[in-house]
Amino acid sequence: MSTAVFPGSFDPITVGHVELVKRAVPLFDRVVVAVGVNSQKSYLFDLEQRMEWLREVFADDNRISVDSFEGLTAHYCRKIGARYLLRGLRNASDFDYEKTISQLNEIVGEGLETIFLISQPAYSHISSTIVREIIKGGGDARPFLPPQLELPPRYDTPA
Repeated sequence: MSTAVFPGSFDPITVGHVELVKRAVPLFDRVVVAVGVNSQKSYLFDLEQRMEWLREVFADDNRISVDSFEGLTAHYCRKIGARYLLRGLRNASDFDYEKTISQLNEIVGEGLETIFLISQPAYSHISSTIVREIIKGGGDARPFLPPQLELPPRYDTPA
């Protein structure tokens, strides 16, 4: 069974993430959307909220599962028997960064293969970082979020 892990903070998950996962599903038997937890990092949304959103967004496809992990992504992949990492590329900067990480993961993960999918043009400008800034600034982030996401009241914007 071929399993790919799509790791990230998903703080929050965006329509770009969703589109990437849906494009990857036909390539693997299972795709695990895995929230990496780093105790040194601060998040806008807590882990439980992010996990709940992910489960709601991908509830209609049993080939997609949601999990969380601490530590190295490569170690998590080994633990669950995944041989592939899924990563999205929006631009050349993403490529340079992700190429280096994939080479390190291949060594640490003992042959862990990274599969890159290039973002569709309609999503290439969307990042969780930018969406977080829109939310924190009181802007309307709904065009960048899956429809299943309901922001907590303190972040919700007027209709």
